[in-house]
Amino acid sequence: MDNPPDIVVMALGYAEQAKTLAIDWATSPAAWSQFALLVLSWLLSLAVSRRFGARLSALIGPKEGARGPVAAVRRFALRFLPLLLPLLAYGFTAVGEAITRSVFGSGAVIAFGKRVFLFVAARAFARDVLTDPFLRLLGRYVLVPLAALNALGLLDPAMAWLEAQMVELGNIRFSLAALIRGLIAGSLLFWLGSWSNRQSAVYIKAQQELRPATRELAAKAAEVIIFGAAFLLLLSIMGIDLTTIAVLGGALGVGIGLGLQQIAANFISGIILLIEGQTTVGDYVELDGGETGTIVKMTARACVLETFDGRWIVVPNDHFITTRVVNYSDQGSANRYEVPFSVSYDTDINLVPDLIVRAVEALPFVLKTPEGPDCELKGFGESGVDFAVEYWVNGIDDGRNKYASQVLFAIWNALKAEGIEIPYPHRVVELKGRMPT
Repeated sequence: MDNPPDIVVMALGYAEQAKTLAIDWATSPAAWSQFALLVLSWLLSLAVSRRFGARLSALIGPKEGARGPVAAVRRFALRFLPLLLPLLAYGFTAVGEAITRSVFGSGAVIAFGKRVFLFVAARAFARDVLTDPFLRLLGRYVLVPLAALNALGLLDPAMAWLEAQMVELGNIRFSLAALIRGLIAGSLLFWLGSWSNRQSAVYIKAQQELRPATRELAAKAAEVIIFGAAFLLLLSIMGIDLTTIAVLGGALGVGIGLGLQQIAANFISGIILLIEGQTTVGDYVELDGGETGTIVKMTARACVLETFDGRWIVVPNDHFITTRVVNYSDQGSANRYEVPFSVSYDTDINLVPDLIVRAVEALPFVLKTPEGPDCELKGFGESGVDFAVEYWVNGIDDGRNKYASQVLFAIWNALKAEGIEIPYPHRVVELKGRMPT
């Protein structure tokens, strides 16, 4: 190949240097003594870790069934025991390096060994210590390769080459190394932000003395602060001047004004809903279009309603501001319902109200305050006399709580027990003239 790429030339150069270095080490007494010290350090570390590893595990580990923050910290510390062997080897090697440099005036081999032990520690950290799937993936494909490059002495040249490769996006200019650092740091920051957001949300929602709307607002505010800080920190790590974001902010403002105004309206409406607290998670609502359900989730863009049959309805937040919404629940407030029924015209209707009131108020879920059951005469229908019983319950008849069904059963049983007939449609047909023969 007449004109090989620069990276091939660089690789061939490093391969030649490695060959020369290997030959020098193979023929040098000082190198052999350093190799011996490396082996001795590893064997000594192996013996110490086997002798004291179990004792250290028993000392650090909490008692079986122990709970609380102290036990959690001790269990967390216990996960780092796989690093004991390579870190001990690194420490013993550092001592051996000091001896070697004082005797032979060189320590290249033993310094290489130290880096190899660091590689072994990084591999054990990614394989045995990290339990989160994302962090384990990051450790396997980022930490371990970096440790391998460091062990081979190629980390600094690789970083210098990446720093020399520039990326330009309009007025923004940064190196390939900065881009890689940004991707790695961004992954870690947003993973940490997600973890912090989950922990803060759990803590805030556990504060029962706060109103549900206040808890939701505090959780959303914490989420915005956490991810906003992570974004600004990421820009700083990548070396991007924050003043250049002003252009992006202006373009984003125009986009919101033209094409994203509905999203902005929903976001602002969500903040208004959380601040006012008139509609919050757990409320049973009826929308202007007739949809009913319980609010199970409130996001920055929409509220999620769950119907009694398990379906989820996603409703934009601005619907709760600009249209009529009936809120049937206010964290356990009482609600009144009405059940109609009819009796035959042959019935003494003066007996019906007291009979039905006694039957309905005997039901355990029917309230006596703010008002007990009330049976009223509604009119005289085509087939019977129409009545309706009104009653109060502490909850919502939403399909899960079938209050009306139980009230109808009570009415049926009470009327049947008294021999009162529940009518069905009748028709009287008159035939005029002579019957055909």
